Amino acid sequence: MQAVAKSAIQPRSAALLREGEDGLFTQSWFPLCLSADLKAGEVRGFDFLGGRVVALRDADGAARVLSAYCPHMGADLCTGEMIDGTVRCPFHFWRYGPDGRCVATESGDPVPPTAKLFAFPTAEKYGCVFVFNGTEPLFDLPDFPKPPEGLVWKVGEWDVEMPVDPWVICCNTPDMQHIQVVHGISFDEGEPHRDVEWTTHSMNYRFQGRLRDGTPIGFAVGIYGTSIYWQHGEFDGRWFGFVAPMGLPRPGRSRLFFAVAVEDDPADPEGTRAFLDAMYDLEVGIATEDLPIVRRARFKPGTLTRSDRTLARFFDYLRAHPRAHPSASHIS
Repeated sequence: MQAVAKSAIQPRSAALLREGEDGLFTQSWFPLCLSADLKAGEVRGFDFLGGRVVALRDADGAARVLSAYCPHMGADLCTGEMIDGTVRCPFHFWRYGPDGRCVATESGDPVPPTAKLFAFPTAEKYGCVFVFNGTEPLFDLPDFPKPPEGLVWKVGEWDVEMPVDPWVICCNTPDMQHIQVVHGISFDEGEPHRDVEWTTHSMNYRFQGRLRDGTPIGFAVGIYGTSIYWQHGEFDGRWFGFVAPMGLPRPGRSRLFFAVAVEDDPADPEGTRAFLDAMYDLEVGIATEDLPIVRRARFKPGTLTRSDRTLARFFDYLRAHPRAHPSASHIS
């Protein structure tokens, strides 16, 4: 009898839950829109977590994000109007305050005590409006180690939705192999696995290295939550900061935002602008290298190697990350 060779089956990493797979989503800050796109007196509708939300500015100009569907008959409030600091439903003119509570009915009927919208924790930073999936934020959006008043910014949004959850894109940061072979970044002192600092809501590390054209770089990079890439450091001896937060309109889709900051030099405004534009183009170019890979990948942890040890720990970080969906009955 002819012997049949047995194939060598390598152990695979445990699976990771996709966003919404169990009816829950990771508890993270997600960008909803650019701050400049949310004007006072407007109500704007967005897809979020597979449902609908509205964004507006209150009387003080602060951004607020609420569930979109009126509890009365389910009208989408994105077609409503701002009246005296309240959102007026287009169907029966019920009005809701920026905290989500119904404050008046047009008919004069008493307001039902259950007539409330879900009010999301909301923040503005890096030129974006962020919403947290939860009733209370579990962590703050990170700062740069430079005085904010001394920075100038360039922000934008990619016009193409990525066909993966935000956490999939975040996996590129702890993936040392990916950084080197796809983006052509070399580490001066080897892969910095031992330098990674972990918390329950973030991972960060620093490295010195070079781009593929030999330009020296020294960066601190990290992931916050499951949706925010954060970086700052020096490019050819000059400081800049970069944030790439990722929105989650629905399971399996990401909206990618870009925000670059450089230090203002009033003595050389043209030079400041040129450096800002160059760093923005650099980071968008690096992100573009990932697009054809992400579009066609069926991402799942597989057979890992020695260079994947930080990535493997990041998978554990993702498995342990809190999941919730307190707005489920309001936005769907």
